[in-house]
Amino acid sequence: MKFHHSHSPRWIKVLNDNDLHFIKRFILASGSLKALAQEYGVSYPTIRARLDRLIEKIRAAENQTATDPFQQYVQILAAEGHLSPDTARKLLDAYKQTIREMRQASQKKGESP
Repeated sequence: MKFHHSHSPRWIKVLNDNDLHFIKRFILASGSLKALAQEYGVSYPTIRARLDRLIEKIRAAENQTATDPFQQYVQILAAEGHLSPDTARKLLDAYKQTIREMRQASQKKGESP
């Protein structure tokens, strides 16, 4: 089955070429992290960490509570290791606070949120 990008699941759309290549190699190794570590020439913990980051990236893409593109992007950056979980949490908290304040200001002016 060939995916057309516009009809691909949301989680597929956030994967880059390296992610897709890793998934392909993982499948071809029958899900064996040990075999995959040997193939990549790295340790088992290194492959496990790579898989864990990929899992978090997919979870972030599928997170139904993060409907806002900014929230989803921050979660994906954290899953990829570009942001620490603490930094991502602080960014999201500040963003949510800003959104709340903007809504309150709009309501005080009689505008719709």
